[in-house]
Amino acid sequence: METRIIVDEGIATQRVDVAIAKALGLTRSNMQHLLDGGMVTKGAKVLKANYKLRLGEEIVVQVPEPEPLDLQPEDIPLDVVYEDEDVIVVNKPRGMVVHPAAGNYHGTLVNALLHHCQNLSGINGVIRPGIVHRLDKDTSGIMICAKNDAAHLSLSKQIQDKVACRSYLAVVRGNIKTDKGVIQTLIDRDKNDRKKMAVVQQGGREAITEYEVLERFGKYTLVKCVLRTGRTHQIRVHMEYLGYPLVGDPKYSPMKTPFHIEGQALHSETRAFVHPSTGERMDLSARWPEDFRKIITRLRLGQFN
Repeated sequence: METRIIVDEGIATQRVDVAIAKALGLTRSNMQHLLDGGMVTKGAKVLKANYKLRLGEEIVVQVPEPEPLDLQPEDIPLDVVYEDEDVIVVNKPRGMVVHPAAGNYHGTLVNALLHHCQNLSGINGVIRPGIVHRLDKDTSGIMICAKNDAAHLSLSKQIQDKVACRSYLAVVRGNIKTDKGVIQTLIDRDKNDRKKMAVVQQGGREAITEYEVLERFGKYTLVKCVLRTGRTHQIRVHMEYLGYPLVGDPKYSPMKTPFHIEGQALHSETRAFVHPSTGERMDLSARWPEDFRKIITRLRLGQFN
């Protein structure tokens, strides 16, 4: 499948590997595979990863047809929020891995989707069919998946252009003093632990999170977070940076919690996007998981003030 991208002001001067991967919703490894295979060109010139894009030029990307999948469909129940021939929107449970990886080749969302759907987009390759964006294993909530490449490209561009919006609910430790605010930092890999992300003073990538306090419970706060960028672990890193780490976060705040929850109390509640075929504005939400609901119920009863 051939995709042509005209470089606009939003991506001009950026490296081709970074900008095009983001525009098409590709993983870094898949983008590197396309570059190594000579599938990213400008005219007759095959581009290297560090090529800097120039305003107005046309970049052509050849996305190969997906290889036959060797992943096994698995009859895993899905909480389907919305579905048609182009997209399927699901409420992912906490504890489910999105796509297969080392140590997790079964029981993933992809395995469930392969059983549920006849077709999924192949842009992200054999391991991630249909996956336009990710959620951490221990984050619950709404996810949009694409059933064909055209829908995938449309949704990826909407994410890049910030047409698609998303909001999360989080329960954090402490009483946030301000009612709302914006956290704007740089985020990069933690130099002491490459499995973690961290706020850095230079380098890294810009990360912007808007937050609004919904309810205060003394030692805990229910907060709504709206992502303006989509960095790895962004909300978890930003709330810890503010001094209000997420309840149950095993990576950024590994403290004992009085609540029965496996993983961080973070739920992807809403997604808004333009339907790839109809152009209709879609505003969808995912119901709270039982463990999250129980936390809020107990806090409202004043059990942990």
